[in-house]
Amino acid sequence: MPRRLIFRNIEIRKTVIKRSRIQTDYRFELAANQLHREILYGPEQEAVLGEKGFQRAAGIIRSWPGYEPTPLIPLGSTAEAAGVSAVHYKDESGRFGLGSFKPLGGAYAVLRQLMAEITAAEGLEWVEPDDVLQGRYSDIAAGVTVTAATDGNHGRSVAWGARLFGCRCVIFIHETVSPGRERAIAALGAEVRRTPGSYDDAVRVADETARREGWHQIPDTSDGVLTEAPRNVMQGYTLMAQEAMDQLPYAGPPTHIFIQAGVGGMAAAVAARFWQRFGPGSFMTILVEPRQAACWYHSLKAGKPVAVTEGLDSLMAGLACGEVSRLAWTILAPVTDAMITVEDAAAADCMRLMAAGRLSGKPMVAGESAVAGLTGFLAAASDDSARATLGIEPDSRVLLFGTEGASDPETYAAIVGRSAEEIERSDRSGNAD
Repeated sequence: MPRRLIFRNIEIRKTVIKRSRIQTDYRFELAANQLHREILYGPEQEAVLGEKGFQRAAGIIRSWPGYEPTPLIPLGSTAEAAGVSAVHYKDESGRFGLGSFKPLGGAYAVLRQLMAEITAAEGLEWVEPDDVLQGRYSDIAAGVTVTAATDGNHGRSVAWGARLFGCRCVIFIHETVSPGRERAIAALGAEVRRTPGSYDDAVRVADETARREGWHQIPDTSDGVLTEAPRNVMQGYTLMAQEAMDQLPYAGPPTHIFIQAGVGGMAAAVAARFWQRFGPGSFMTILVEPRQAACWYHSLKAGKPVAVTEGLDSLMAGLACGEVSRLAWTILAPVTDAMITVEDAAAADCMRLMAAGRLSGKPMVAGESAVAGLTGFLAAASDDSARATLGIEPDSRVLLFGTEGASDPETYAAIVGRSAEEIERSDRSGNAD
């Protein structure tokens, strides 16, 4: 059983994996969430992510062509190095061929938006999702434009959903999004518009443009005003959590879930599903963020949402967010036990270690944001004080979510020194070097 947190705030500089041959040295910051409460999953949380919504989303997404659960991979070498019973990594690199978990949310929200437009136009109470997929209402769908701001993967998922269901799509990216991510979105038929500033600036431009043009926003974050589409995005993500729950090889929950935060939608979906199933206090939720884009770390320390407005650029591009989602706050504020910030260089090293097979026993492709939870766990596991406060013990069972593969192949190869294809070939040949 996880221990209760007994600290306020610590700042440490230690090796990433003290018990292994890896000798790199990175700073991390670890803080307790003073808003944490061991309460039942109640009406406030149900209004964001409820059981009925999960069942509907899961049934629809499982019917899409190409759906299959992504693998849950044991990281035996990591568990041994960190001195715990088990570490499992949900590998989202193959989801619908798009390289990340995002289609579960973005494409599902596009479909729900189109279903709402069709029911309104046709005077129906309900439209079958498969009828939309098969193009029965293509004339109505073709007149709908969906839009979103993105660091890359969310925009790609919305563009994929728009192509799958037959509507127009305009995606806004900010100035530091890589050309590779931009090309991947455009290749799915979306119009891509680049804006100055950060991800949060792109969110505001997308909102202003959509209101002016009469487009439909499919954001993965919520300011508390626009809620339906981001709720559907989060609801789609709960299927990933359910898959992991079904795949775990032991009874009961993991003792620790180290999960990357970003705006919080995915982390909230995962935490909500486990909270609903296993109840309060049955596992620890630890949010992991880049040091320079730690909106959840600073918000939960402050006891209210606060914005990080400067220096947001991070190697972990999908997590370079300065403002928390208000929908996610409803779930993460009470359920989060602690927050960790990590350095970009530590994440890059984890990518290379995964590629070399040092952490899993076989070469694996893990993108920049995919390794954030892993990086946070290794940082905490390397320090005796952090281990004690988080209750990391020999019988601990850790769950991680590898949220992307090489979704930006050029950036991935530049960091790792080899392409994703080379690493996959080395995995098939059994050569980890």
